[in-house]
Amino acid sequence: MNNNDIFKKLRVALMLRDDQIVDILQLVDFKITKSELGAFFRDEKHENFVECGDQILRNFLNGLVIHLRGTKENPKNPMDVIAIHKKEAQPKVFTKSEAATPPKKEFKPGDFKKKPASNQKFKDKKPAKKIEIIEKVQYKNGKNNK
Repeated sequence: MNNNDIFKKLRVALMLRDDQIVDILQLVDFKITKSELGAFFRDEKHENFVECGDQILRNFLNGLVIHLRGTKENPKNPMDVIAIHKKEAQPKVFTKSEAATPPKKEFKPGDFKKKPASNQKFKDKKPAKKIEIIEKVQYKNGKNNK
C-alpha cells in the first residue's frame, strides 16, 4: 500500500472534497492546487498520475489533526467535525416546489405520429410561381450559314 492509497482511503473515510483537502493543507502552510491534488487520486495507469510523496501525506495528516481537534487555544470535538462533513456530503432532496423541471410524461406508442405544423405562418404560405422567360435563341456554333 503506497501513499496514494492511504490518501484515497482517508479522503473517502472522512468524506472530504478537494477544496476541503486544500483548506486542510493550508492550515499547515502547505499550498497545493486542486488539479495537483486530483493527480494523486487518478488511476496508476493514467498519463497524469502523480506519486504522492511523504512530505505531502505528512503535511495532510498534520493539517487533519488541526482540522479535527483544533488548536490548544480553540479545541474542537472531532466527531462534531465529522458529522458536519457527513451532512455536507449527502445530496440535497428537492421538493416539488423547488424542482425546476416538470415531471416526465409517459409516452404511448401512438404519441410519435407525425403531426401537421401548428404555426400559421407556414400553413398559409404557398410557393411563389415561377416566371418563365422564353426567348428564341439561335446557336451558330461558329459556323456561317449562307
